[in-house]
Amino acid sequence: MATLEDKILGEKLHCYCSSSESDGEKSDDEKDEAGASSKDSQAALPDPAKWEGTSTNTGPKGVIKDWQRFKQLETERRKEQDRERVALMKKLAITCKSAGDEEKEAAAAQAASEDPELQELLSDAFLQQYQEKRMQEMMNQYQALPTFGEVIVLNNSQEFLDAIDKENKNVTVIIHIYKDDVPACEAMNGCLACLCTEFPKVKFCRINGSDAGMSKPFMVRGVPALLVYKGGQLIGNFIRLSNDLGNDFFADDVGDFLIEHGILPDKTCVPKLIRDAALRAGDE
Repeated sequence: MATLEDKILGEKLHCYCSSSESDGEKSDDEKDEAGASSKDSQAALPDPAKWEGTSTNTGPKGVIKDWQRFKQLETERRKEQDRERVALMKKLAITCKSAGDEEKEAAAAQAASEDPELQELLSDAFLQQYQEKRMQEMMNQYQALPTFGEVIVLNNSQEFLDAIDKENKNVTVIIHIYKDDVPACEAMNGCLACLCTEFPKVKFCRINGSDAGMSKPFMVRGVPALLVYKGGQLIGNFIRLSNDLGNDFFADDVGDFLIEHGILPDKTCVPKLIRDAALRAGDE
């Protein structure tokens, strides 16, 4: 009869054999079979010291060994990635040119060494002369632009559009949108009156926001505003400049602001080639 312990341990009754039912000793054949079975079981067991794989049913030592092997592989992979990254950085530091560009430069250098005329064209004296000529052409184009020298008052939205669309595509058009009785707008009008004489090739305009059809919220929160156009395209949109300049500012402040944003040319950065050419022209 099964006991409570047998039920808990899951013992099968038909396999249970009581020691009281077999008082005799085992025969020699039974002992030999039992010994052979024990040897086969021991031979089938693997050597834990030589095992290199993974298993979900292993002891603490196997888990530690698997973890150490995993960390070793991870470290080796990270070192390999670091070596590849360093190699790529060195390659990019040496040159940022494509293989095609390097081949073209090599071919050009070889052609220059073989062709005396081409080598002469690539000399420093020729290149300097070419740069001076190109710079002078650009200066001549700038000087050929129309001269304004005053702030143009626009009276309606049509004049606003005409001031942009009907102007030379190389002329920079700066339009001030203002509102009466606003201190910052009055200061901006005075500053533009000074800047238009300093930059006569730039077209300065001003228009009252109500005449331009601006909304009331814009008239309250958007002025003074400077809109910059070139070639019919908006290239600068500066709204409520009092946040940057305050309510009382000077022409130099506005000029520096526009130069900083690339709207006005910086006269202190005249190329050395142009200065030298101007000095030579003055001496002649």
